[in-house]
Amino acid sequence: MGEDGHILIVDDDVRLRGLLSRFLTERGFRVTTAETAAEARDRLRFMQPDLIVLDVMMPGESGIELITRLRREGLTLPVILLTARGAPEDRIAGFEAGADDYLPKPFAPDELVLRIRAILRRAAPPAQPIGPVQLGDAIFDPERGELRSPDGTKRLTGGELALLAALAQRPGTVLSREEIAAALAMDDTSERAIDVQVTRLRRKIERDPREPRFLHTVRGRGYVLKPGH
Repeated sequence: MGEDGHILIVDDDVRLRGLLSRFLTERGFRVTTAETAAEARDRLRFMQPDLIVLDVMMPGESGIELITRLRREGLTLPVILLTARGAPEDRIAGFEAGADDYLPKPFAPDELVLRIRAILRRAAPPAQPIGPVQLGDAIFDPERGELRSPDGTKRLTGGELALLAALAQRPGTVLSREEIAAALAMDDTSERAIDVQVTRLRRKIERDPREPRFLHTVRGRGYVLKPGH
């Protein structure tokens, strides 16, 4: 088994699939491949990779449709989308569906490796341990990566967990969009891309995401987490 993690590659392009599989294997990853969304779901029934590299444009069920379905079913592991369509609205659609990063084709395989390692690295415990954070009737435990409420543990995607951990490490301090992008290992620091990540997190921690109690927008500066009962 590769030391750097287990990667599931989902792409209908046999040449690219083989190239990425060899490239990642040579760099210490364990790799499983799938040609279609349906085949990927079959793989996921029997294994839990550390990250999915997912092509957007596939025959039948698209990558966007697959990630939307997986997130709805509660799958939280990180996903990097690959696509020949790199327009801002395409990237936003990917983030809104639940992607953690977005890499337009063509790309250098080394860049994909850097993105993968950055996303896997952010899942590591923070350098300075954070104690549990109270968010109303829910408690965020950074060490366990859990958001517990009276209704049970809420599932957080890798991106949501990284964002909440970054904010919780500096409660009451405004984080700029650039700082948030760094915490999420995102290259896209556009206002809309970061706002999508914040909106997704608010749906998990706020009773009314339109009137947030804990995760506040500071116009022109960024976002701040204000824990409390």
